[in-house]
Amino acid sequence: MLRTSLRMCSLGASKYGHARTGDFTQVGPTLHNPFREDPMLERLLRRWLPQKDYDRVAVDLNRFGERIVDEIDALGRAAELNEPRLSQQDSWGRRVDRLEVCPEWKKLKEICAEEGLVALGYDSKTDPLVRRLHQIAKLYLFSPSAGLTTCPMAMTDGAAKTLKELKADKGNDLAAQAVESLLSRDGKKAWTSGQWMTEKKGGSDVGGGCDTYAVEENGKYRLYGYKWFSSAVDADVALTLAREVDKDGNIAKGTGGLTLFLLRIRNDDGSLNGIQMVRLKDKLGTRQLPTAELLLDGCEAEKVSVQGRGVIGISNMLNITRIHNAVASISGMRRIVSLARDYSTRRKVFGQFQYQWPLHTSTLCQLEIQTRGCFILLFEAARLLGLTESGKADQVQSLMLRLITPVLKLYAGKMCVPLISEGIECFGGQGYMEDTGLPSILRDAQVTPIWEGTTNVLSLDVLRVCFGKDNISIAFKRYITDLLEKSNISGNEKLNECKKIILDSLEKVDKILSRAGDPKLRQEERIDAVARDISFAVARVWQASLLLNFADDSTATPADIEVAYRYCTEQDLVKFDEKWMEQNKLKKDFDIVFENYAGYSKFTVQ
Repeated sequence: MLRTSLRMCSLGASKYGHARTGDFTQVGPTLHNPFREDPMLERLLRRWLPQKDYDRVAVDLNRFGERIVDEIDALGRAAELNEPRLSQQDSWGRRVDRLEVCPEWKKLKEICAEEGLVALGYDSKTDPLVRRLHQIAKLYLFSPSAGLTTCPMAMTDGAAKTLKELKADKGNDLAAQAVESLLSRDGKKAWTSGQWMTEKKGGSDVGGGCDTYAVEENGKYRLYGYKWFSSAVDADVALTLAREVDKDGNIAKGTGGLTLFLLRIRNDDGSLNGIQMVRLKDKLGTRQLPTAELLLDGCEAEKVSVQGRGVIGISNMLNITRIHNAVASISGMRRIVSLARDYSTRRKVFGQFQYQWPLHTSTLCQLEIQTRGCFILLFEAARLLGLTESGKADQVQSLMLRLITPVLKLYAGKMCVPLISEGIECFGGQGYMEDTGLPSILRDAQVTPIWEGTTNVLSLDVLRVCFGKDNISIAFKRYITDLLEKSNISGNEKLNECKKIILDSLEKVDKILSRAGDPKLRQEERIDAVARDISFAVARVWQASLLLNFADDSTATPADIEVAYRYCTEQDLVKFDEKWMEQNKLKKDFDIVFENYAGYSKFTVQ
């Protein structure tokens, strides 16, 4: 009987026993306070801010870093896992267009207001330089954990800037209410804004793509059109472009026919303001963010720009949102490098920790150097923005803000995707597993080279800036030269070599731009074909100069000097050949791309 009972117990144990998965469990990476762990942020702010302001800002950023670890990061992850949903009809077939977002998304938006992530940039009691640096630093810490609420914050910041620059809030009740609410720090009352630019014909080519019409009725305007890609549609207001229709039904075509309008998305009773939500977009990443196709069918709106000056008006918004875009790119780079570094101290392979393998540490070092280069360019953009808003910027600094905005956005967006992909690889197979949360960093990063203008579109903008009436290419050379001349590096061999490389590279860029500006050569060459090569060269020369300047300081560490040296010596700052502009080369490009393509003979290279 005893033997039988033991046998039955053994059968029961084998049938219902716990799964045996071995003795080992890999510890994942830990997120630490991102302010305290950042290798540059604290020291950069200490150098650039007055002591009293630095003390206040540093305390706030340190506290906020703790809140990110303790509260915000989990909210962001929950928003990733609980995507927005759209219910277009109720049970009885009545059109309702009910957008449902998770509680965590709503809480994150409240936190954005409470923490002043937009309002900080407009605090009238604080110097504009201080407040913009504080704001961008806070967004940089917040972005990787924000569950994409940084997208509506970017558009909210841009809308506030636009309405204030146009002085629309001085003579328009809706605009005045919008500015006050967009800058509110009351999480329950604060508004957010949308930015509805993209239509079926495209986004960047607004002059050729805008097919939205504004009809005036009793001093009010009603908009009719179809917005193909509208982000953060749970916003309160939106800025959009439309073509005014005169009393005879005529419209003006092209960019000059566009006017800027401000609209409430919902009426006071909660119903949509002449808007139908056609569908939510199914995206590669940024799934937390409700992005929709919208039909505007008599949407009531207020005109906030002079007729035909809409593109000029909304450019204020684009300049701000492009800096926010760079924040997303660079903070994603920083987050993946920080997590990979932490993981390297926890993951053992072939008998030792990852960090003990020189190949692995060298890989991380390359990622770190590129991240630091983009980081310092971002904060130079914030500094120039603050100086310009304060009225303290000289002529060259004002021109540099116009140049740095597209250069920063395009280069950071282009760098972040391959860098984050490399960072994901540092986790091996776990980096590919969705439940680790790591793949979303890569998926969300892919939007930044696209949103607010692709790399090619912004590279063409860089050319327009360089060859415009302000001679910004000449100002850039002067700006970089002055920056290098301020460096007192006579006693440091590595920094002296950096300076020589930068000056040589600057001359190459200047030569390229001078050649491109020669009207005699424009018939033989296509400067637009190498616009991105020129833009990348400008970005790298700029970053190298800033890294050198950062390393030339009493607070600099040996790592700062080494980073500047490696940035300058381990890559070509200017990667360009004049032959790339020649018509013969471009014809061969065309032949290679369209070889064996159906209907190839019908196409000709322009």
